[in-house]
Amino acid sequence: MSELKNDRFLRALSKQAVDVTPVWMMRQAGRYLPEYRASRSKAGDFMSLCMNPQFACEVTMQPLDRYPLLDAAILFSDILTIPDAMGLGLYFETGEGPRFKKTVRTAADVDALPIPDPHKDLGYVMDAVSTIRRELNGRVPLIGFSGSPWTLATYMVEGGSSKDFRLAKALAFNSPELMHALLDKLAQSVTSYLNAQINAGAQAVQIFDTWGGALSHNAYREFSLAYMQKIVDGLVREKDGRAVPVILFTKNGGQWLESIAATGATALGLDWTTDIGEARRRVGGKVALQGNMDPTMLYASPQRIRQEVATILESYGHGSGHIFNLGHGITPEVDPEHARVFIESVHELSDKYHR
Repeated sequence: MSELKNDRFLRALSKQAVDVTPVWMMRQAGRYLPEYRASRSKAGDFMSLCMNPQFACEVTMQPLDRYPLLDAAILFSDILTIPDAMGLGLYFETGEGPRFKKTVRTAADVDALPIPDPHKDLGYVMDAVSTIRRELNGRVPLIGFSGSPWTLATYMVEGGSSKDFRLAKALAFNSPELMHALLDKLAQSVTSYLNAQINAGAQAVQIFDTWGGALSHNAYREFSLAYMQKIVDGLVREKDGRAVPVILFTKNGGQWLESIAATGATALGLDWTTDIGEARRRVGGKVALQGNMDPTMLYASPQRIRQEVATILESYGHGSGHIFNLGHGITPEVDPEHARVFIESVHELSDKYHR
């Protein structure tokens, strides 16, 4: 594999000195880009895009070609590949989001779930990782990812997206041993899946705990954090003589920063509801921080976007250990030129914090 030409992202994760604050965006390869929509139309549908390594590589590269200042690429895939590989039959309804043909609600359902072999059952993801690494040719690091066990479980129990997680929470509260059995299988699956991505060429990994913040204080620790801890403990942490950083991102997880930092993760992703300066005071000695502009700020004027970038940089302050990102994924209706303003402002305005 070729040497990295831009390792700013990895350096910031390990709190080494950088010249400017690195930046990437969650969902940077996505529907806000006309070139992405063209590729999806060519592929036929979303899953065909994910399951074809050439298409996955093409759309991973699109934001980097459009925005040369991005400091990382993220594998183009979906968080629900593991439940799909477990035989639940993932499909997408237009305007409805992801759905599953089968749900998991009984002990028999959990018992029947296999732990997928990442090379056989999810080989298309590993092929995409190695294809993207070759195509990147050391331009920037590649991030691999997975959904957290709790987040995956909510989709598997509910059968798709949910506003209140009624079925998943009822299962956790009424039959905790059953939910734990499901989460344990998912933690094993995510660990082997992420390790396979690392072996295929991912240089950092992120766990998306999108729905952890929907849990109460104690339930979060029991049903979400405990299983992310198992994954962190089981991950490959060095490859090709370099550390492999692990980023944990719990949306609405600001109240648990100390506990998340104690897992041994390299970095914490922050959503936009937590002040990054406050987060740095609480856990900045232990972990790097990633975030955290409100994605809807990208609907504001270029001048207002620059102002918000400046505010977040000032809040974090001097020194390394900050990876600039949005507090969640970029939304489909954003003007791509506003994303450019965001990315360019981060580099331009952060220079003074690294002298």
